[in-house]
Amino acid sequence: MKIGDKVRFLSETGGGVVAGFQGKNIVLVEDADGFEIPFPVNDVVVVTDEDYTTKHIVESKQTKGMQENLSIKERMKAQDAEDEEDYDPSDNFIAKPVERKGGDALSAYLAFVPIDIHDISNTTFESYFVNDSNYYIHYIYMTAEGANWSLRSSGEVEPNTKEFIEEFSRSQLNDMEQTCIQIVAYKRDKTFMIKPSVDARFRIDAVKFYKLHTFTENDFFETPALVYPIVENDVPRRPMTIDVKQLKENLISRNEKTQNKPHVTNQRMHDNKIVVDLHADKLLETTAGMSAGDILEYQLDVFRKTLEQYKSKKGMRLIFIHGKGEGVLRQSIIHELNYKYKRYSYQDASFQEYGYGATQVTIK
Repeated sequence: MKIGDKVRFLSETGGGVVAGFQGKNIVLVEDADGFEIPFPVNDVVVVTDEDYTTKHIVESKQTKGMQENLSIKERMKAQDAEDEEDYDPSDNFIAKPVERKGGDALSAYLAFVPIDIHDISNTTFESYFVNDSNYYIHYIYMTAEGANWSLRSSGEVEPNTKEFIEEFSRSQLNDMEQTCIQIVAYKRDKTFMIKPSVDARFRIDAVKFYKLHTFTENDFFETPALVYPIVENDVPRRPMTIDVKQLKENLISRNEKTQNKPHVTNQRMHDNKIVVDLHADKLLETTAGMSAGDILEYQLDVFRKTLEQYKSKKGMRLIFIHGKGEGVLRQSIIHELNYKYKRYSYQDASFQEYGYGATQVTIK
């Protein structure tokens, strides 16, 4: 520190110019008004050209704040510029679904795919909704237990794509026997021909899931699958509406048949065995006005009531004649025995006595 140096005070606001010294420990500081103020040497410090008034300090802080704010704005501006350089419009680009020739005819399917086709006895399965059309499809997938329906899945499927619904095991097949798919089709961002909504009902046969030949090659999966059509080339699997009048007439006709000919009457005793012929022409005088599903349900009703009639007679053997081959009635009876009447044993009935189309059930 020497005469002429600019200094500021450490313990007070202000400063000035060194005018001289008083001994080794006192410095004379001349302020802006020309007064020489004695100050301890260790209480002043040499500085560059600055204004040491309070006003100047406040202004200096304000200036510094403005500069910092400006610096922040500049940094933000620089960051925005960098972001613009890095921005790629393709990052947010969503390709529109590609339409195909012939895809304006509405086709949709419910598909079941075994996860391990080589272990059909133990594998689990996946279900898919397949949209084989140029339309967006909103679907609702439901299953029923008695008269009550439960929602399993719903969603929107883009044109010409398939959507995974769920994975399930054989133990869940009993809950899927009565299945319904409802769909509504439309297009986005363009005009289109309106399509009727579809209400498709299925009876999922659990027995099929035990047979390898049930799952076949198809256009939608690389592995074999069981595919149920919901609508195909604009033709719904089931009628969209129900003729209430016709339905009522059918029910009345069916009730009259039931009253005139009670269920479990087509029985005969043979070698201490009850024989029941489930052929429709043996149970019903006429099948007019009845669909194949109505007839099957009637036959199964006879089957169930026969088991109910003899349930207390342990050891009783019941012979149900249902016809040859792997028919729907035989499969339905086997399904009932496997899942609803597990306590009973069953086997093919004697070929010599009843041919190939009969099953023997033993009450236990």
